[in-house]
Amino acid sequence: MAQSQSSPRSSHQMPDAFHWGVATSSYQIEGAVNEDGRGASIWDTYAHTIGKIKNGDTGDVADDHYHRYADDVKLMQSIGVTAYRFSVAWPRIFPNGTGTPNPQGLAFYDRLVDAQLSAGIEPFATLYHWDLPQALQDRYGGWQSRDTAKAFAEYAGYVASKLGDRVKHFFTMNEFYSFVDMGYQGIEIDVGAQKVRVELAPGLHVGPAIYQVRHNAVLAQGLAIQAIRAVVKAGTKCGPADNINSAVPVVNTPENIAAAQRATRELNAAYLTVMLEGAYTDAYLEAAGQDGPKVLDGDLKVIGTPVDFVGINVYRPSVYVIPSADAPGFKAIPFNASHPHMLSSWHLLGPEVMYWAPRQVRSLWGAKEIYITESGCGASDVISPDGRVYDSDRIMYTRNNLVWLQRATAEGVPVAGYFQWSFMDNFEWGDGYGNRFGLVYVDFSSQKRIPKLSASYFKAAAAANAPV
Repeated sequence: MAQSQSSPRSSHQMPDAFHWGVATSSYQIEGAVNEDGRGASIWDTYAHTIGKIKNGDTGDVADDHYHRYADDVKLMQSIGVTAYRFSVAWPRIFPNGTGTPNPQGLAFYDRLVDAQLSAGIEPFATLYHWDLPQALQDRYGGWQSRDTAKAFAEYAGYVASKLGDRVKHFFTMNEFYSFVDMGYQGIEIDVGAQKVRVELAPGLHVGPAIYQVRHNAVLAQGLAIQAIRAVVKAGTKCGPADNINSAVPVVNTPENIAAAQRATRELNAAYLTVMLEGAYTDAYLEAAGQDGPKVLDGDLKVIGTPVDFVGINVYRPSVYVIPSADAPGFKAIPFNASHPHMLSSWHLLGPEVMYWAPRQVRSLWGAKEIYITESGCGASDVISPDGRVYDSDRIMYTRNNLVWLQRATAEGVPVAGYFQWSFMDNFEWGDGYGNRFGLVYVDFSSQKRIPKLSASYFKAAAAANAPV
């Protein structure tokens, strides 16, 4: 349930009814990949491909959440969590991507949702967090085909029809750029003095066809919104959870703020901008040229289907910008080689982005409800001799982010909740189990859970409904 206040809100508090949440994803925590009729996903295939994941790690067992969910939900409750953003594994529901649903797969999420509600935790379901059924990759080439978009809408509508009596918030898809650009092209990330190449499942390199893959993904989002709305009762809300590219103004002046806003709109042209405006920007189409997506009649109307909220994953500034007299009206400033970062080299520090990102979502697209659907950091967590984990850097990171987020809400930006990534250490994609993002430490050999010091911080902040 949401945080409630019985006394007047102080100047440093979050809004009343603010959701203090944690987030996870199915492949990263569930394990049980061959149980109860679950089909294979592209991540099963990719993780078992030699050389793709550090140390040869896979999600075969992960946190064994599939069997330990009840205790995990109780642990969430104990650290003050009021909302849980979990993801549904598409191949648990439709092992072949389409066709006959698997009742055992659905039954797991029924149990999970009921456990949350019994613990006073509001369930927020994500319908796609990258674990595409391998059958659809084999049959259609995955997101290279419009048929996958149609299959996703059918799956989304089915899950919503079964869980929508209890789940009031559905996130359609998580981080378009990650599963499309990193999955079908591979990308380079600016980490200050150098660039690092990153690739995710299915690990393809489609070249100029990436424009069509992007189009198919946002088409799937629009079709899914329509499918969900067709089966749920009034009051159920749905929208995307995207890793926004947010430009931060170097100086807080009207000229710099306007330049940063222009930059943010263009940096998100392929995903958030087209979904929330129902059209591609001129600059995006010009850059695509003859490689631009094939847009059929009605596509943009579907893609622009209105959403009830916008979820944004916010970890770091994408760029710092200054105004420019030349098109496109802004200039990106390179990150200095000495710019501080968290444990992950890509994770450059810039907590002010937690203020600018939601502010830009409101000012650019008029969003009336915004969620920070992910924010967190990897850290070099170890168990101390006294049995505790003192993750001081994660507390520093989280506190600074919350201070900037609270500033946004105090200025009227309609942020309704914050979801820490992640509830517990898990399979961190290409980094395997070597990069810990959790509020809860997991010993993967014994599956023992140990709340870190940051879990105590989270609990205190949730109780105060404020950065503490």
